[in-house]
Amino acid sequence: MGPSLLLLLLLLLGLLSSTSSLPPPRTSFLLNSPDRPLVLFSPPDVHNTTTLLLSDDGSTLYVGARDAVLSLDVSRSDVIRLKKKVEWRPSQSEINDCQNKGKNATVDCPNFVSVLQLMNSSHLYVCGSFAFSPHDAFIDAESFSMELRDDANAKAKGRCPHSPAQKSSAISVDGELFTATTTDFRGVKPQISRHFSKDGRQDVSQDSSVGLLEEPTFVGSSSDPSERKIYFFFSEVGKEFSFVDELRIPRVAQVCKDDVGGQRTLQNKWTSFAKAPLLCQLPRQLPFNLLQDVFTLRPPEGGNATDTLFYGVFTSQWSSGPESAVCVFRLQDFRAVFSGSYRTFNMDTHQLSSMLGKPSFMGQCGLDSASDSELAEVKKSFLTSGSVRGDPVVVSSEQRYSHVTAMRTQAADGQHYTVLFLLTESGFLHKVALLDQGAQVIEEIQVFTQPQLVKSIVISSSKGVLYVGTSEGVASVPVARCSVYTSCSQCVLARDPLCGWSRTSSACTGVHGHHHGNMAQDLKDGNVGQQCGGGTTSGPVKEVHFHVNEAVRLRCLKPSNLASVSWTSPRFKDLPEKLFIQSADGSLSFLAAADTFGIYRCEAEEEGYKEVVASYDVRLVASRRSIGPFTEENHGTANDDDGSYEDIATEEPTTSTTRPSGDPEVHTTVEEELMLMTNLKKEADSGLRNNKDPVSTPTQKRDAQSGKEKKSYYSELVGVSFLLATCVCALVLGGLHVWRQRKPGLKVSPLVGPEDGGETNRSMESVPSLSRTGPELTVVE
Repeated sequence: MGPSLLLLLLLLLGLLSSTSSLPPPRTSFLLNSPDRPLVLFSPPDVHNTTTLLLSDDGSTLYVGARDAVLSLDVSRSDVIRLKKKVEWRPSQSEINDCQNKGKNATVDCPNFVSVLQLMNSSHLYVCGSFAFSPHDAFIDAESFSMELRDDANAKAKGRCPHSPAQKSSAISVDGELFTATTTDFRGVKPQISRHFSKDGRQDVSQDSSVGLLEEPTFVGSSSDPSERKIYFFFSEVGKEFSFVDELRIPRVAQVCKDDVGGQRTLQNKWTSFAKAPLLCQLPRQLPFNLLQDVFTLRPPEGGNATDTLFYGVFTSQWSSGPESAVCVFRLQDFRAVFSGSYRTFNMDTHQLSSMLGKPSFMGQCGLDSASDSELAEVKKSFLTSGSVRGDPVVVSSEQRYSHVTAMRTQAADGQHYTVLFLLTESGFLHKVALLDQGAQVIEEIQVFTQPQLVKSIVISSSKGVLYVGTSEGVASVPVARCSVYTSCSQCVLARDPLCGWSRTSSACTGVHGHHHGNMAQDLKDGNVGQQCGGGTTSGPVKEVHFHVNEAVRLRCLKPSNLASVSWTSPRFKDLPEKLFIQSADGSLSFLAAADTFGIYRCEAEEEGYKEVVASYDVRLVASRRSIGPFTEENHGTANDDDGSYEDIATEEPTTSTTRPSGDPEVHTTVEEELMLMTNLKKEADSGLRNNKDPVSTPTQKRDAQSGKEKKSYYSELVGVSFLLATCVCALVLGGLHVWRQRKPGLKVSPLVGPEDGGETNRSMESVPSLSRTGPELTVVE
């Protein structure tokens, strides 16, 4: 009860502690995005291309698929071409046998190739599940023809798993094959073995009399050429913690490449096998205890082997969300822990306890001549007392990473940086730069659509291409596409060690192969002003036209996910909330009216740097009616379109604001416009009348004056109409008087003006009669 309570307290401590998580990706590209195109190899007759192997020269990609092995030409970065294909499928009788054992014919019983290794310059080794009865073969690399082996059925069962869903690992060194897999149908008997041993040595495997491995999940392997050792990475149940049976521990295990076993004790068994815990933990946090993948990043050519790094992806056994971390381990720490003290296994109690002292032969190679007593001690002392502690370089509370690969690159400042490529279970590839101030997610790229359990990822640093194998096909992803950054500011703010702004060509290009003195790049501060100077300019102002009372929506695409956008206009000190709505996507919505026509600018801010990313000049739609000249002096500049003042008619709001020019940046749906009309039109008139924002520039004063004159336009129009009607009535009455005067028998009083001294007004006599032949009018006094 006490240990369970202790574990609960540790869990609570982990939940209450804060975790420093990755920032969100700066840019995002969906599948088949034109800005980040991928090359996809996905023929209809090829499935489950999940095992990848890149040739030494990087021109050929070997693929283990379902019922087939492929050779792909990847010498060009823009196309993947099928060179050769070898069909390798079980017979119908073998599939029937697989079904009779309770397996699904389509899910479990095909041949899924899980091991693909170059044994030498001329031959590939392949091993597949083959209807839950593993088979292996050699393939001639030149002709790409398969050479089946007579003992394939018997030997292959220790080289790849029966189940296509079970993870395993394999590595070839000097023509010998080292595998970590399970050897039985149920997948419960783990084994680390050496096959195709050279120099007359026998193949070796693990001693099964002691539980060296407890339900392991193998995820990777690597070699240490200078010490002639092989490392295997996995997670297993930690038997050293007796208070909980299913606590899983990440491990690294070692074997010596040339181990031949003992003479009597441990014959044909490893005498060099040892394992050590891997610790990936933040301060005051529970450790990430499930190892998902490991990538070996070797030093540059000519570098010291001790500088080899291992990047491991970890998740947590007790995490309820998509939490993961990446920790980096050093080869010298592996060597140190295996040279230290060990725990010993008590055969009676089946418990592990610390040894007193450290025998000199523990964890060493070349024990083939050791005494039986020494080998007996080696047999039961296989777990180190110490752990290999890694440094967390990436911690995410939002993503569950499954695979990792890495590359080193030299930036424009001459320093070397590491770039990680992390594959999420949701189908995105995250490009993460490890900078001095922390990890930065430069971009995320969608590489497949459906979440998948089995994937493979390999990188060609020399070609700058990443290959991802999925059940949907093989995707080729360039490690960088610098041209997506179209300005110096965006190129610098990206902080991509692979990209810099070329001051010579005025373009964002790859840093490799360019003179670093002409490159603008600041990975530490992203200082645009210092790097770009006056080279960053805003784009042109785009004219858009609307009717009065029409709903306007101005688009503004954020240059990055980390930028915030805001709108400004010379007509307003601050855009009134009653008149304008800024949506979550950055767009600006309002009703077209006399006081809302004008220029609007969208400004993006990122890390203290501001930049205008979109500018619009919202104008009135030209009308066929015109009542007079329109000058800038009287009405301001915002609505000056063609030099004439257009007759403004009050119209009902329309249901589409798509302009005849097809402007993709100004668009709204019927539902959006109805919402805008509901929210804005009720308050438009009162909002415009009550707008008391001060004006501080001559332009703003002219705009305000123009607004006042436009507000009075409707009242002036009514007055003019009234005067016109009065004149028409006067003409009609004058005509009636003249007609009555000229008609016989009708007496008309003369029209006398006060200035004429009582004379008849001659001008009125010239007004023609409205109807000389009409009926007689009767005037009622």
